[in-house]
Amino acid sequence: MDKPEAPREKHPVAEAFERIWSQALLAVSTAEEEMNRTFQRVATTAGWGPEEVKRQARDFTERVQGHRRELERNVEEAVRGTLTRLKVPRREELQDIEARLTRLAERIEVLGQKK
Repeated sequence: MDKPEAPREKHPVAEAFERIWSQALLAVSTAEEEMNRTFQRVATTAGWGPEEVKRQARDFTERVQGHRRELERNVEEAVRGTLTRLKVPRREELQDIEARLTRLAERIEVLGQKK
């Protein structure tokens, strides 16, 4: 019977990056909401008709989404580079080490039973 796995604790650096990433996404979302409100005020002031509002909104939204994807990519690359410089092991590396330790523990247990 296997014993239940204990919840894994996150590395403090990983927790900090997750917190920063969440705050960055919140800031971007807040900026997008403000952009939408401002865009509506501009459209009303400019006297744009419904079709022009849709066209301008679509063009602007595409540009903003492109900038957001670029921002996300840049943040991910920066985080990845920082983790590499800090020599924080990747999830796959930790899983490999865990598997090796499990195999070693099993071998030690077998050797202990032979005595």
